[in-house]
Amino acid sequence: MAYLLGIDIGTTNIKTLLLDAASGNIAAIESCSYEIDMPQKEYAEYNPEKWYEHCCKCLKKMIRDHDVKAEHIKAVGVSGQMHGLVAVDRAGIPVYPAILHCDTRSSEQLYMMREKIGEKTIQEELMNPLYTGFLLPSLCWIRDKRPELYSKIRHVMLPKDYINFKLTGNLVTDYSDASATLAFDVRNGCWSDHALNQLNIAKELFPEIQNSCDRIGAVTEKASRETGLKTGTIVVGGGGDAIMQSLGNGIIDERYAVINVGTSGQVLFSSSSVSESPDLAVNTFCGCRKGNWISMGAIMSAGAAYKWVTNVLSENNYKEFDQKIRQIPIGSKGLVFLPHLNGERTPYLDPTLRGALLGISLDSGKEEIGRAVMEGVSFALRLCYDVCLKKGLDAETFIISGGGSKSRVWTQMLSDIFNKPVKVSEMEEQAAVGAAMCAGIGARVYAGMRDAVMQVVKISDEACTPSDDRHKMYMKYYELFKSAYISNKELLKEIYDQSKKGE
Repeated sequence: MAYLLGIDIGTTNIKTLLLDAASGNIAAIESCSYEIDMPQKEYAEYNPEKWYEHCCKCLKKMIRDHDVKAEHIKAVGVSGQMHGLVAVDRAGIPVYPAILHCDTRSSEQLYMMREKIGEKTIQEELMNPLYTGFLLPSLCWIRDKRPELYSKIRHVMLPKDYINFKLTGNLVTDYSDASATLAFDVRNGCWSDHALNQLNIAKELFPEIQNSCDRIGAVTEKASRETGLKTGTIVVGGGGDAIMQSLGNGIIDERYAVINVGTSGQVLFSSSSVSESPDLAVNTFCGCRKGNWISMGAIMSAGAAYKWVTNVLSENNYKEFDQKIRQIPIGSKGLVFLPHLNGERTPYLDPTLRGALLGISLDSGKEEIGRAVMEGVSFALRLCYDVCLKKGLDAETFIISGGGSKSRVWTQMLSDIFNKPVKVSEMEEQAAVGAAMCAGIGARVYAGMRDAVMQVVKISDEACTPSDDRHKMYMKYYELFKSAYISNKELLKEIYDQSKKGE
C-alpha cells in the first residue's frame, strides 16, 4: 500500500487528505476548523504556529483512526491560502501574526508602492493589480507601523511555506505562490529587483523558489515526532490553493476553466502563454508547471457572503435552505445584492468598497434574501468572467468547486448566468488533491501532470446546462446589478469613511 499526502491550509480550516497511489482514490480525510483573528476593523490575522498545531493534530488523528502506517506515506504536498505574509526571526519564530489575504489595513502602503515602483514595473513585471492582503504591502505595513518588529524579521514566506518549513527545516516557496506576492517578476520568474530596491526591502528576506513538484526536503526527526509522519518522507514544493485546486480539478488545458465558490470566489483559466492585462483587472500567476500560467478574476466574498447571511437569518441547515431558495423566482422578487462585504478585487480593486441589499420590501423574506445573496455573488463572478473574456480567455466547460458546488441551485444559477455547461468535480477537497498529485509527481509515482490527472481526477459526466430563457432573464438583473454599483459606489464610499471616523 502506498499513499500520497495532501495538506491544505485554508482561511478557516485545515484539511489533510490521503490518496491511494495505485487507484487514485481518496483513502482518508481529516479537518480542523478555526476562526481567523480580527482584533480590529480591517485586520485579518492568524498565528502560524497554530496552523502547524492543527496540522499535527489532523495528521495524528488520520494515521490513528484510519490505521495508516506512516511508512506507507510516500510523499507530502502542501497547498495554502495565497498572498498572506508570515514573517519570522532568525530562529524561525513568527514575529507577528500572519497577515491574511482578506486583511485590508495596508491601503496607505498601496499608494506609496505605486509611486515608488512605477506603473511600468507593475504592468510588465508584477503583472498583478496592487491590492491589500498581498505579502509585499503587508510587509511594508509592518515596516511603517511596527518598525521594532520589522527589525527582527529575517525571513518572509507564505502560509503553506511555513508548514513546509516546520516539516523540513527548509525555507522554500514555489512559483505559483511567489507570483502572488507583488514582489515577483512574473514574466522572468524571479524576485523583482526593481520593486524591492525601490521600496528598500532586502531580497535576502525572500525564500528560494522551486517548482511545485520539486523535492524541497524531507520530514525531520522533530517533525516526525510532532506529526506522526516517518522521518525522511519526501516533501515537495506544493502551491497556492487556487493553483492546486485547478490541478485537482484537472485543469491542464484550455478547454476547461474553474469557478470556485469558496470563502472568496475565483474564475480561473489555464494558458500556455502569459495573457496581457494592461488594466491589471485580472491576476496573472505562474502555474504549477513550467510554461503554464493561470489568469484569475477574484472576488473577496463568495461563500463568506452566504455564510454571513445564513448566520444573520439563523438558517444553519444549508440543504433545507437550498430547497427553500429553489422556490424563489429569478430576481429574488426585486432584490439586488452587492456582495462587497470586505472590499472588492476584480474588477473594482477597492478595499474600502462595501456591500448593499437593494429593493427590500415587506415581501422580502429569508428565502428571497438568501437567493439574492447567491445571485449577487454569481453576478460578481460573471463580472470576473467578462474581464477574462476581454483578454481572449474562454472555455468550453466550467468546473465548479468549493462549498458552493454542493448547492445544485447555485450550480445551475452559475450555468445560466455564464451561459456555459457547468460540471461538478467528484473529487473532495480539490486543493489538497492537487497538492497530493504534486507529491506523487515528485516521488515519481506519476510520470507528469497529465498522467496524474488521468489517474486521479474524476469529474461528473452530468452537467448543469444553461437555458436561453433563464439566461436572458438573469442578464436583465445582471445589468441592474452593474448599475447598482455605479449608482451607489460614491454613497458606499461615504458610508465607509463615516464609519471610520466613528471608530
